[in-house]
Amino acid sequence: MLHYDISGTGPAVVLLHGFPQTRAMWRKVTPLLEGRTVICPDLRGYGASPKPAGGYSKREMALDVVELARSLGFERFALVGHDRGALVAFRAALDHPGVVTHLVCLDVLPTIDMWDVLHGVEAALAWHLYLMAQPIAEEMIAGAPEAFFGHFLDVWARSPLELREEYIAASRAAIPSIVADYRASATVDIEHDREGGVLSTPVTVLQNDWGLPAREVWERWAPDLVHETVDYGHFMAEEEPERVAAALIRTFRR
Repeated sequence: MLHYDISGTGPAVVLLHGFPQTRAMWRKVTPLLEGRTVICPDLRGYGASPKPAGGYSKREMALDVVELARSLGFERFALVGHDRGALVAFRAALDHPGVVTHLVCLDVLPTIDMWDVLHGVEAALAWHLYLMAQPIAEEMIAGAPEAFFGHFLDVWARSPLELREEYIAASRAAIPSIVADYRASATVDIEHDREGGVLSTPVTVLQNDWGLPAREVWERWAPDLVHETVDYGHFMAEEEPERVAAALIRTFRR
């Protein structure tokens, strides 16, 4: 079961949030997607969705999304993901190519590639990936949740986020499941990515310049790729909603 918002009419698009956020991150983009049924769930373990002890592989979380859309009457839909949600969207498009019609990923690399390209001091960009892979991560984060989640909401944003406190409260209530999500990306998600595959849908990637070979990575997965290097800040759906919505609409027309 997932908690979700739904609005509009027309072909479906599912929007998946990132860390440390909830479905509310899409509130400025949703009204701009006219002519679409827009479905915004909280991912398993996040926000108002249930927080089971297990099931946080991106394969399982992707199936959640496919089954949610199907339960709402949509056998096919476009899929947009930011950050962690983009990893779920990526896996859904690989595992369910006949279901996902278009894929947009915001500011992320596929799991296996992220681990491969992080070397030396560059790994400091993603120190939380290493922390949450450890067996004591839950206890460490629970000791200072406001500082931990607030750090990312502050340093990844170009300006203060309107829902900063709401996101911190939601994340504080979901520490075990958030860690389980990240821990899966250090274990089972890598095994699933090693199975390979090719994205058969039109793919758009909007990515801030991290100094990493992002375009080359995505070209190996997506033959039909539009990769845009942008300067929108990590929380681009909240800070540049018009530009993000325009990129989504261009993708849907491909």
